[in-house]
Amino acid sequence: MTDLVSNERITRLVIVGGGFAGLNLAQQLYKDKHYQITMVDKNNYNYFTPLLYQVATSFLDPSSISYPFRKLFRDKRISFRMAELLKADPANNTIYLSDGELEYDQLVFAAGAKTNFYGIESIEKNAISLKGIDDALRMRNALLTTLELASKAKDLAERTKLLTIVVAGGGPTGVEVAGMLAEMKTYILKKDYPELKEAKGKIYIVDGSENLLSPMSDKTHSETKEALIKLGVEVKLKTRVTDYSNNIVTFANGDKIEAGTLIWAAGITANVFEGIPTTSLGIGKRMVTNHFNQVNGFENIWAIGDISVQATDPVYPNGHPQLAQVAIQQGRNLAKNFLAVSKNKEMVPFKYFDRGDMAIVGRHNAVVDLFKHKVHLSGFAALFIWLFIHLISLVNYNNKVRTLYSWAVAFITRDQALRMIFRP
Repeated sequence: MTDLVSNERITRLVIVGGGFAGLNLAQQLYKDKHYQITMVDKNNYNYFTPLLYQVATSFLDPSSISYPFRKLFRDKRISFRMAELLKADPANNTIYLSDGELEYDQLVFAAGAKTNFYGIESIEKNAISLKGIDDALRMRNALLTTLELASKAKDLAERTKLLTIVVAGGGPTGVEVAGMLAEMKTYILKKDYPELKEAKGKIYIVDGSENLLSPMSDKTHSETKEALIKLGVEVKLKTRVTDYSNNIVTFANGDKIEAGTLIWAAGITANVFEGIPTTSLGIGKRMVTNHFNQVNGFENIWAIGDISVQATDPVYPNGHPQLAQVAIQQGRNLAKNFLAVSKNKEMVPFKYFDRGDMAIVGRHNAVVDLFKHKVHLSGFAALFIWLFIHLISLVNYNNKVRTLYSWAVAFITRDQALRMIFRP
């Protein structure tokens, strides 16, 4: 392995992606004068992915969960460049961006993942996905526009079809979206749209496994399903969506549902960049790394977060889960290793500490599994933990205040005044 830090000059460190992994790496490392840090991101802001669904369902404003990089990096030794990575040239230690090129000594990929449509063109074309702020705003606009269309429809069957929503994917995003939409239908729809009182539209959640939130505990499986059913959500398990055309959702078993909206939360795949050979890619097109997060086949290229996969941890032989906590811990561990090398110390292998899994269903139902599912919580205790963890994880004090205020309003009134259609 080559030295990360040259004794003769400062090491140019380029981080591609400013999500959980990239931001934690930069913020833990910027004080070390051995490194000149440049962060590259296609957006000029960081955003908190776990709360995107609340922006999409009009319960949070985008500014509540996002913050500009340049303000985050103010008075810190971190440069920012808003651009998209087009190609990497490892032989010449150069990356090519949408606005030019950039040379590096060490390159860290923290560019995350994108929605996986599994090659189904009709779903990619017609469904709504949720991976960024732009997606959240598109979903909000689409849902509200569909409600306006339904309010004007004269035919009851047409209204019912427009108001029927299918959520594909029973992970945290799918469960939380379905729960929030069910809350909207119960407490908001008839107030804002009195002409839709007689409409019979349904909300479905569909997953190919036997349970919702399948990696979590059996108690979580049963409680989540029960909570969604109480909210009026129809749960369809052990089946997959295979097509969505002409407002008809088709399932693997041949069943069909007329639905005005299909929300796709059924999987992700890593972002792939030209210049990184397929021999360095593994499951889900993630970059295969060693236990230091060094990409296989390269000495000065690293990958952290959703874009990376390690097979070196015996507890996770198929790689770590693509979760925020993994990304945060990998970013911090790589920063510690860069700092160690700058002091001529040994690097430490990454070891994931599983703090638990959690999800919220609707307004006040939450489930939390701690210590590898040995402790299960629900009810108020789980809700408090969910709220606390998500609140403290926001990157800035302003985000915390805005989000807490919005949550308080929504909890007390069962409503929120953010249902506006803003078209770019």
